Amino acid sequence: MEREEIFERLNGVFRDVFDDDSIVVTETTTAKDIEDWDSLEHINLVVAVEQEFGIKFNMGEVTTMKNVGDMVDIIISRIS
Repeated sequence: MEREEIFERLNGVFRDVFDDDSIVVTETTTAKDIEDWDSLEHINLVVAVEQEFGIKFNMGEVTTMKNVGDMVDIIISRIS
């Protein structure tokens, strides 16, 4: 799966979780860039991403993700 396809799928997940069709995530998108992205929504987001890609993040991975690009790197490492 190409990085661009992962971003397309992540855009859908983010839009669903945050109920905002205008969201477009990039490599550098962080919680500061999305108004409703708080700690509770972070959990919902992680679960939704896991379901979308059929993976399970471990706690170390979740705590080291600094932006969406880091999340994509982990997804690629899991599905390749």
